[in-house]
Amino acid sequence: MMFDSIDVNGLYPRWLTAREKGEECMIIDVRMPEEFASGHVPGARLIALNTLMARVHEIPKQGDVFVICQAGGRSAQAAGYLATQCGHDNLINVAGGTQAWIQAGYPVETGGEA
Repeated sequence: MMFDSIDVNGLYPRWLTAREKGEECMIIDVRMPEEFASGHVPGARLIALNTLMARVHEIPKQGDVFVICQAGGRSAQAAGYLATQCGHDNLINVAGGTQAWIQAGYPVETGGEA
């Protein structure tokens, strides 16, 4: 495994602390734009899995980068690709994905593209 995993209960306090400090919590959402628009972690950036190769330069290699999708499968695929093909060693897959985030009752944004 070339990337770490965290669940939404681990991500939430880190996300909240970053918000309170006015810092960015780098969350990359790899779902399709319509999925993203229907509800995402506030502040997450949409880089759909099918655009990942073309937009890899937008993903920082410093600092933690959380990769999220609907349930955790596509984000694991994206993190694996970025780690093996692009040399990223700062990726954290969000197990359970946006679905678990919403079920936990954490804040959600709708609409828009990142």
